[in-house]
Amino acid sequence: MHVIATAGHVDHGKSALVRALTGMEPDRWAEERRRGLTIDLGFAWTTLPSGRRIAVVDVPGHERFVGNMLAGVGSVPAALLVVAADDGWSAQTAEHVAVLDALGVRHALLAVSKADLADPDPVLADVGERLRRTSMGDVPGMAVSALTGAGLPDLTAGLEQLLAGLPSPDPAAPVRLWIDRAFTIRGAGTVVTGTLAAGAVDGEDRLQLGDRKVVVRGVQSLGEPVDRAVATARVALNLRGVAVEDLSRGDALLTPGAFRSTATVDVTLARAPEDRLPAEAVVHVGSATVGARVRPLDGTVVRLRLNAPLPLRIGDRLLLRDPGTRRVLGADVRDVDPPELRRRGAARQRAAELAAQPHGTAGAAADLARRRVVRAGDFAAMGWPVPPGATLHGPWLMAGGLADELAGRVPDVVVRFRRLRPLEPGPPVEVVRRALDLPDADLVAGVVRPPLVLRDGRVVHAAAELPPQVQRAVDDVRARLAGDPFAAPEAGDLQAAGLGPRELAAAVRSGQLVRIAGGVHLAPGVAEEARKRLVPLDQPFSVSQARRAWGTSRRVAVPLMEWLDAQGVTVRLPDNTRRLR
Repeated sequence: MHVIATAGHVDHGKSALVRALTGMEPDRWAEERRRGLTIDLGFAWTTLPSGRRIAVVDVPGHERFVGNMLAGVGSVPAALLVVAADDGWSAQTAEHVAVLDALGVRHALLAVSKADLADPDPVLADVGERLRRTSMGDVPGMAVSALTGAGLPDLTAGLEQLLAGLPSPDPAAPVRLWIDRAFTIRGAGTVVTGTLAAGAVDGEDRLQLGDRKVVVRGVQSLGEPVDRAVATARVALNLRGVAVEDLSRGDALLTPGAFRSTATVDVTLARAPEDRLPAEAVVHVGSATVGARVRPLDGTVVRLRLNAPLPLRIGDRLLLRDPGTRRVLGADVRDVDPPELRRRGAARQRAAELAAQPHGTAGAAADLARRRVVRAGDFAAMGWPVPPGATLHGPWLMAGGLADELAGRVPDVVVRFRRLRPLEPGPPVEVVRRALDLPDADLVAGVVRPPLVLRDGRVVHAAAELPPQVQRAVDDVRARLAGDPFAAPEAGDLQAAGLGPRELAAAVRSGQLVRIAGGVHLAPGVAEEARKRLVPLDQPFSVSQARRAWGTSRRVAVPLMEWLDAQGVTVRLPDNTRRLR
C-alpha cells in the first residue's frame, strides 16, 4: 500500500478530486458535508490499474484548521497539491507548500483542478515554477476536472509514476504510529488510526503508550481486517488496556524500548531563518503538536525545550511554527539527550560540535566518543547505529579505542593505591571505577589487562606481592607449617614476628595463608591434607579422633573441623560426630 496526503487552498476541490479518484466520501462529518468544507482529516482509498493500493489523507485547506492539516501530512511520504484553475496560487496554497517544504517532502504531484472553469495552463506554469524552489523540485502537473472527469486518467498515470518512485520503507524498523483518530466501536472497544510509516504491526503485539503497555487486539487496513499490517499503510488498531478517554491526537504507539521520550532536543534548522526566531514556537511532528521554548545556540543550531515530552530520534524532521506570523521552519533532530550548557561559551561550542558532526555511522561514532560510555539500548533508542570500532560490554557500549585507553591507566591506579595501602593487594573494583569515571563497576572487567587480574573484587597483579618484611615473616610461618601442617602458630608468636591482623589479612588475600578462624592460620592445601588423614578413621568419627589423626591441639582441631564442615569436606551428624562427605 502507498499513502499520500492532499494539500491546497480551501475550496480548490481537494475532496471532490479524492471522491472522483476513489469513489469514496473523504469528509467524515455531517457538518463538513453541509458546509462543503473539510474541517478534520478525511480518508479514502482505491486500487490503481497497476494493482497498487493507495490511501489518501484528505487535509483541511482552511487557514483556521492548519493544525489539522499538519497532523495529516506529518507521517506521509508524498503529497498531492491541488490548485484551482479559476483561482490559482493563493496565500493558503503558499502556506501549505511552505509546510511541505519545511517537512522536506520530495515526492509530489500537482493537480490543477476545475479545468472546466478556466484555462489551466497559466496556473500549471506558475505553480510549477514556484515549486521548483522548494524541496519538491520539478513536480509533474496535469489539469483535471472532478466534475467532468477530464484529465483523471492522466492524474491516475501520474500517481502510478509517483508511487513507483517512492523509497521502500523498512518493515523491520521499530513502530512509531502517531495517532490521528481515537474512538470506540460497540463490541470492540478502543480503536485508533494512523499512518504506519515504518515497521509492521501484528495482532497481539504489545506496544508502548506513554508509561503503559497496550495490546493490539486486531488490525484493519483500508477497512478490512488483516493479520499483519506492513509499512507504508493506513491502519486501524483495536487496543486492549486503554480507554478512549486516555487517548488524543498526537499520542504515539511505540515498539517498547525503541524510542527515547525527551523534552529537550538540539535541532539544526533546514535553512537560516529570515527573521529573528520567536522565543516560543509550536512544534509539529507526526500528528503531535507541542509548544516549545526556543533557544538559538549559534547559526542554525537551536535548542528546544518542549512543554511535553515526545518520542523522538536522531534524524527526525520537525516543523516549527510561529503562531504569530504563521511562519514555518523545518528542523532536523540532532540530539535527543543533549548536554547541559553551564559554562560561558558552551552554547556556541555546542553549536560548532553539531555543525561539524556528520550523519550516519560517522555521526554515531562522534556522538559516542563524546559520551564515552552509554547503554547500548539507549544509544539505539536515540536513533544511532552502532559505529565501527565500538565495543560492547554487557549492556554498555563503549567508544572505539576507549577500552584500550582506560586499560593503559589502570596500572597507575593500582600502583598509587598500593603505595598508600601496601598491605592490600590492589584497589577494590569500585575504586577503579571512580578513578576511570565509569558508570558501572561491571565495566572494569573490560579494561583490566594482564598481568593485572580481577580477584575477590579487587584489581591485583597476577602474582601479588607483600611488603618485604611481611613476606619474610609469612615465609617463616609457611616453612614451619611445611613440616607440621596443623601446628598453627600462636597469636603471640605471630605478633612477635610482625604479623598483626592487617598483615595476616594481606597474606590471606594474596593466597599465601588460609584463615581457619580468629588466631588460627594454616597453609594453602590444608583441606586436602586434613581429608587425607581422616580417610583411615572409622566413619563416623569424633573431634578427638580427628585431633589425634592431625597431631594437633584442641585449639586448632575444633575450628578446623567447623571450617571443614563449611567447606563441604565433612558432614556434622546430630550426635556431633562427623563423616567425610
